[in-house]
Amino acid sequence: MIIIDTALEQRRAQGRPIRVGMIGAGFQASGIALQIIKSVPGIQLCAIANRTIERAVACYTQAGVSARRVDNAAGLQAAIADGAYAVTDDADLLARAPELEAIIEVTGTLDYAAGCVLAAIENGKHVIQMNAELDGTIGPILKHYADEAGVIFTFSDGDQPGVEMNLLRFVRGLGVRPLLAGNIKGLHDPYRNPQTQAGFAAKWGQNAAMVASFADGTKISFEQAIVANGNGFRVARQGMLGPDFSGGDPGAPLVPVEQCIGSFADHLDPDGPGLVDYVVGARPGPGVFVIGTTNDPRQQHYLNYYKMGEGPFYVFTTPYHLCHFEVPFSVARAVLFRDAVLAPKGGPTVGVLAIAKQDLAPGTMIKEFGGFEVYGVADNIDAIRSERLLPIGLALGSTVKRPIAKDQPLTFDDVSRPAGRLVDRLYDEQEALFGNQEATSTGLSEAQA
Repeated sequence: MIIIDTALEQRRAQGRPIRVGMIGAGFQASGIALQIIKSVPGIQLCAIANRTIERAVACYTQAGVSARRVDNAAGLQAAIADGAYAVTDDADLLARAPELEAIIEVTGTLDYAAGCVLAAIENGKHVIQMNAELDGTIGPILKHYADEAGVIFTFSDGDQPGVEMNLLRFVRGLGVRPLLAGNIKGLHDPYRNPQTQAGFAAKWGQNAAMVASFADGTKISFEQAIVANGNGFRVARQGMLGPDFSGGDPGAPLVPVEQCIGSFADHLDPDGPGLVDYVVGARPGPGVFVIGTTNDPRQQHYLNYYKMGEGPFYVFTTPYHLCHFEVPFSVARAVLFRDAVLAPKGGPTVGVLAIAKQDLAPGTMIKEFGGFEVYGVADNIDAIRSERLLPIGLALGSTVKRPIAKDQPLTFDDVSRPAGRLVDRLYDEQEALFGNQEATSTGLSEAQA
């Protein structure tokens, strides 16, 4: 935030706030709208696109402003010129609007989001997104297109992957080598589903399946995958290590994360590429941590003096993640400084594959993240390719072709996927650009049959 707040104040004082559009109008989008309108005068949220337009209207209404409905480019241009807040069900209008400098994507979808992001990139817009599922499935190819277009494609500050990346950059800036980037969870049960999480979802006004994806490990797998892909990191094993200090009791006393180093110590390699992982039942939660090392004896002396311990491993933490509160900082970093919070470094190093949540019979449709059919776990991309494992982002909407036992990974051969989806085409392009060409042709074209 330091420097960014000054830059945003300058844009406000000059009467030329950053003009952005947002695609999506759910729980997080509502918070983003509230934050920008109420607390960030250096950014103007000019328009919101959502397929259910009433929800876009509600995002503005709850922030205390009225919305103007538009259905064509001229209407959107007029609204922006008048300083009005526009809503539409046509996301492409935002992508094409020359007045907008950036697009915030917060739909929680895959195929639809892929089209929205690609359109924004093709029209010269920076893209700030809170969609770890999209990023963890086809982020590298979207970043490739963004690079070609000369725009920024980035995950957002505030959510845990962005907070981890900020902490990683801080640790590297100290001259300490990061060995592991970690996420802190309060609960992990791969068999949670929309029914078990319905009460929690209703309390906080969230979607029950989305909440279930937090509990069943799918969300954290995507979050850690995109941190890995942004740094060239790996996972220690399929599903990560994920030590649980809660004993299965979410109400158990939390263990200081510094005491969790022993669970990772055997896998911390100063000469390796680095790891991503998580821990359950630790504090500060729901924060993030980085384990780093230095072999400089003088720096070790100073770190010990500053209460970081004797080493050789040092734990750095950020005790919170504030999601929508920090999204405007990400917009400013992209637009004013061309600085991505977190983006793929190149090709994927870690992906998220689908595991059967229960015995699956032929004809079963895999409906949603956090649903009743599958959960996601992180694995290294070479294992995913060599074993033809099915990314969970491509599993959605697919139909099971043969019996799959509970807790068994799904492969491309186990399902029939809908034809003509953009997300499949982009995954195919991603594999052709970054992966093994033979794996691409067999793993994807046959799976479409």
